[in-house]
Amino acid sequence: MKRGFYTIMSAQFFSSLADNALFVAAVELLRSSGAAEWQRAALVPMFALFYVVLAPFVGAFADAVPKGKVMFFANSIKVIGCLMMLFGAHPLMAYAIVGLGAAAYSPAKYGILTELLPPSQLVKANGWIEGLTITSIILGVLLGGQLIGDHVSGLLLQIDVPMVDTGIDTPPEAAIASLVALYVLAALFNLRIPRTSAPLQPVAHSVLGLVRDFSSCNSRLWQDKLGQISLATTTLFWGVSGNLRYIVLAWAAAALGYGTQQASSLVGVVAIGTAVGAVAASVYCRLDKATSVIPLGIAMGLLVIFMNVISNVWVAAPFLILLGGIGGYMVVPMNALLQHRGHNLMGAGRSIAVQNFNEQACILGLGAFYTAMTRFGLSAFGAITIFGVVVAGTMWWIRRWHQRNLVAHKAEVEHLLDLARSDDLKPVDR
Repeated sequence: MKRGFYTIMSAQFFSSLADNALFVAAVELLRSSGAAEWQRAALVPMFALFYVVLAPFVGAFADAVPKGKVMFFANSIKVIGCLMMLFGAHPLMAYAIVGLGAAAYSPAKYGILTELLPPSQLVKANGWIEGLTITSIILGVLLGGQLIGDHVSGLLLQIDVPMVDTGIDTPPEAAIASLVALYVLAALFNLRIPRTSAPLQPVAHSVLGLVRDFSSCNSRLWQDKLGQISLATTTLFWGVSGNLRYIVLAWAAAALGYGTQQASSLVGVVAIGTAVGAVAASVYCRLDKATSVIPLGIAMGLLVIFMNVISNVWVAAPFLILLGGIGGYMVVPMNALLQHRGHNLMGAGRSIAVQNFNEQACILGLGAFYTAMTRFGLSAFGAITIFGVVVAGTMWWIRRWHQRNLVAHKAEVEHLLDLARSDDLKPVDR
């Protein structure tokens, strides 16, 4: 791997570490303030909101500005959201601003991979990026749990700034204040990301022009015979996985009687399995064989339903590791294939923006559904059953869709697979 890749990995690690620790702190902030459970569940769709709203703009911005600078600006927005949460803004609004930073960050983070590396290294690069991201999820969730715990929060609250009343009086507030430093550290790594030789692409001069450009890119990726399959798979995976992060917290409280700090460790357990699966996929799965992992999605959906019969943590932990491992092994090659097709069709930044729009729209839709059902009495067990059925059924349909493409569009699919086997990138078709 090129040297700049490791700088990107470092920046992503610390930014994601802070995002996930902040999620746990925000859940505890809402819980300790007496907010209804539906508000805690709403943190997930609120984070996804700007991914959907700003999708036509962030991809074009990432292609028009050096991606290291884009990532620096995006991290600065996350710091603003973190400070808003700390100094009195409603946690849902403040977390949405952090999501705004993440929405701007993502097209640059993934888009620079296709500019820096050849296609033969994309699966490996995605495996390392996803593995490191998931490691940061594990450590971030665990860090958030520890920061709101009595011991660490007590130490943080003892820190006093002479002559200044910070107004930081509770464990969640102390946790949030300490996370600002992580975002600043990530921003410093962003400044060290190298400029690639990829040409910058001009941004349309009008909002309407950007929306039209984005709509065209979205349509082209859904019409591509490999892009549509990988996009459908990753959209479903992240839509469900994004909401399972909170559902696991709710399930741990209902099935095991855990509080936020204890339940956060189980979210980390899922991420451990996902990291192992991601790294394994980066070693054993080639880009042109990415669609062979689709049956794992069906298995993943069926396994999710079995969470409802688990009431012992010693059974839950290995089960959640297995569940995460299957998901990690499935999503990494599909994500790499989607990046490869998007780069060939429209450019890295726009491609990632289209991907984010679809995936985060799924998170937003499923999160809004879960939040509404929670408000009307849906239990964590009911949500798990619904999500499991949706995953298994949809992945079966995606498998049938790909099989039809192999018959009805055989020559086109073979041509696209030949491109995936070659490191000679064709010019982006605009």
